[in-house]
Amino acid sequence: MKILEIKVLKGPNYWSVRRNKLIQMKLDLEELEQSPTNKIPGFRDRLENMFPTMIEHRCSESMRGGFFKRVDEGTWMGHVIEHIALELQTLAGMDVGFGRTRTPDGEKEGVYYVVFSYMEEDAGVYAAKASVAIAQSLVDGKDYDLANDIQQLRVIREDTRLGPSTGCIVDEAAKRGIPFIRLNKQSLVQLGYGVNQKRIRATIASTTGNIAVDIACDKEETKMLLEAAEIPVPRGTVVRTEAGLDEAIEKFGYPLVIKPIDGNHGKGNTTNITNREQAIRAFEAAKQYSRSVIVERFITGYDFRCLVINYKFICAALRTPASVVGDGVHNLQWLVEEVNKDPRRGYGHEKVLTQITIDQFTQKMLDDAGITMDHVPAKGERILLKPTANLSTGGTSTDVTDEVHPANVFMFERIAKIIGLDICGIDVMATDLMTPVSENGGAILEVNAAPGFRMHIEPAEGLPRNVAEPVVDMLFPKGSAGRIPIIAITGTNGKTTTTRLTAHIAKSAGKKVGYTTSDGVYIQNQLMMKGDCTGPISSQFVLKDPTVDFAVLECARGGILKSGLAFQNCEVAVVTNVAADHLGLGGINTVEAMAKVKEVVPETVFPHGYAVLNADDDLVYRMKNDLKCNIALFSMDENNPRIKAHAAEHGLSCVFENGYVTLMKGNWKIRVLDVKKIPLTFEGKAIHNITNCLSAVLAAYLFRISRLKISGPGCRHLSCLKV
Repeated sequence: MKILEIKVLKGPNYWSVRRNKLIQMKLDLEELEQSPTNKIPGFRDRLENMFPTMIEHRCSESMRGGFFKRVDEGTWMGHVIEHIALELQTLAGMDVGFGRTRTPDGEKEGVYYVVFSYMEEDAGVYAAKASVAIAQSLVDGKDYDLANDIQQLRVIREDTRLGPSTGCIVDEAAKRGIPFIRLNKQSLVQLGYGVNQKRIRATIASTTGNIAVDIACDKEETKMLLEAAEIPVPRGTVVRTEAGLDEAIEKFGYPLVIKPIDGNHGKGNTTNITNREQAIRAFEAAKQYSRSVIVERFITGYDFRCLVINYKFICAALRTPASVVGDGVHNLQWLVEEVNKDPRRGYGHEKVLTQITIDQFTQKMLDDAGITMDHVPAKGERILLKPTANLSTGGTSTDVTDEVHPANVFMFERIAKIIGLDICGIDVMATDLMTPVSENGGAILEVNAAPGFRMHIEPAEGLPRNVAEPVVDMLFPKGSAGRIPIIAITGTNGKTTTTRLTAHIAKSAGKKVGYTTSDGVYIQNQLMMKGDCTGPISSQFVLKDPTVDFAVLECARGGILKSGLAFQNCEVAVVTNVAADHLGLGGINTVEAMAKVKEVVPETVFPHGYAVLNADDDLVYRMKNDLKCNIALFSMDENNPRIKAHAAEHGLSCVFENGYVTLMKGNWKIRVLDVKKIPLTFEGKAIHNITNCLSAVLAAYLFRISRLKISGPGCRHLSCLKV
């Protein structure tokens, strides 16, 4: 077997408009083309032994176990590879399930397209390559290290996925129809398009003030502001030297907390310090993260995280560091392994809880306690294994939102205002939150910018809280979807001219237009990129531009086949025509297959939007049967039976009528412009450009751009454009 090509599809595509994230692998089975699975001795048994969970896989209408039934009956290796690629990702904690295996038209025998869904692009590519290697090992009857592939996929997933906090905001936005674009490989994400976009980085939003973030990152400054506002905080000071540390110990006594002044996620923090030797080690640990170190009185109690969004209290969680409880029989190593068997614990962020690992911080705590992993704790004795309660190190969280005293709610909202953080995490140490912190001896330890949401959306105990909802409400109030109008234009010929015409009309109507063509990308008529810019990267360039409020995007065959479309939905899609040009490229060998490629664009139109179709082209007109949006037609013949039937149903169309570009609403006619006054028609002799004008005028009119703004007055009209 040999992989000929791997394509990563990221938007609506030839295989599926709804399932955007697909791997398309072109595979040559070579000698295995003559060997279906039921002709390979022992293949089925080896496959089931390696992937017993494939019993859940279905094929077509077959129910549970349907895939193995197909293997028994005899199926081709491409089909098996599709299922292996899906199962590999599933075993690595990625929920995928869509797949297709097809023989491309016009290709030699034994060549297949294997298509399957992915969650993370790099993981999908890895699964494609690994699935072929696994299938070959099963055919050959050789051993294969499946566990290594699964672990590699987990590592790739954790390295490339959005974190749970960013991810839940993006998911909430997507539920509301708000589009998003990931701007880097970390957590910077654009929500919405053009002028209506907002940005988030983890849980910092574009609305979050820079000064507020700076204050929150400086723990001593935060403490000073809170103390001045009569918020209870631990007594402490900032030191840089061992001499300063000794003075702080003398002043505040034990127990102490030592932490870096600008640390985060508990890095460099040491709690419950009870002697100078511990203090020196903690001081050195904190100095690794910051020149200045905070030394403050250790407040006893429970660790709570309270979340305030848009200056309103949202929820609170009790955080418990990773720990085990002794049974008087087994040692720490056994107890940790037993805790990690909890099905809720997984690698990284794949599950509600993270597995506990024994690292340098754990070892330090054990050393301080004078024990090792061989220690057998007494029955009921709890042994803490981490200095902080972060979920990413194996800690747990319990939702306590409904227990928070109104005085504490007021204090938390006031703290967010004092610091100026519209998304604010507040760390509290107190015996409980059911009584005012100011009365129960508790204190505010830290105020956090970019607080983690995982403890709230997936607590180990208690009610999950949809904390992404108030974030999206803040960024997009009153039901705004953050969108800009999109006109997408495709077809075999005339796309660029139609795009330029449509963009010109929109600009004449006062829109700030960004548009893509085969000669470049334009933002408000300024050439930004030169060359063939009809693919998804160019479309995203326009949609990411914060000055654009109207997008006209030329979408060619190549981009759709290579990566899919850059957008999930558009308001208007124009299909100019479908011809036999460019056949034989990208596996498209018939004009019918080409029509299916072009149909991807109108299939993305919102139900309330319009597909503008060429009524003179049989393949284009036929698309209307598959579409779930409104239809508008254009034709060079006002007496075209298709136009007449459309008019009888009160449909909207644009026709060439008595020398005019004419809009028709049912049987009513609105003459827009004499074609002889349109320079690019060369006094009506360039028939193909008359057709382009019809579709452009119709697309513009659907956005309520009036006839006068399309045809005049002055220079703001169709007749002034020379393409």
